[in-house]
Amino acid sequence: MPRLVTVAVNIEICSTVDDEVVAAFEVLIPQLSSSNPPPSRDALQKLVESEASTLFIARLDGRIVGSLTLAMFRIPTGVRAWIEDVVVDGTARGHGVGEALNRAALDHARTNGAITVDLTSRPSREAANRLYQRMGFVLRESNLYRYQL
Repeated sequence: MPRLVTVAVNIEICSTVDDEVVAAFEVLIPQLSSSNPPPSRDALQKLVESEASTLFIARLDGRIVGSLTLAMFRIPTGVRAWIEDVVVDGTARGHGVGEALNRAALDHARTNGAITVDLTSRPSREAANRLYQRMGFVLRESNLYRYQL
């Protein structure tokens, strides 16, 4: 009988941008977007230092294999929270990395006063959409508009 191996996913809030983090984003971002280049060290540093965003990274066997950005800001009706740019390295899929990242972000948002968390996901990202629905995210009827600057 084959032996099942359980691999622990570790989620942490990125507080330091070092060579490992920069290299990880050079691998991860092309798997998320073909139209945007990986962020520079300076861009990552600004993200980590921003009061409006929290960068979560996932490690599997000590290696960075995923990331998620949680944007939070206050508006007159409360605290808004958005999950953005969720990406898991193709070699690490199927180990619960995406779910662990999302659960950490939801916990952080709840602790910091948000009562809802929103996200968007392209319909072509079928596995991601199944994950979000399984986790309890509900598809909203909404008009999402974008203005290109």
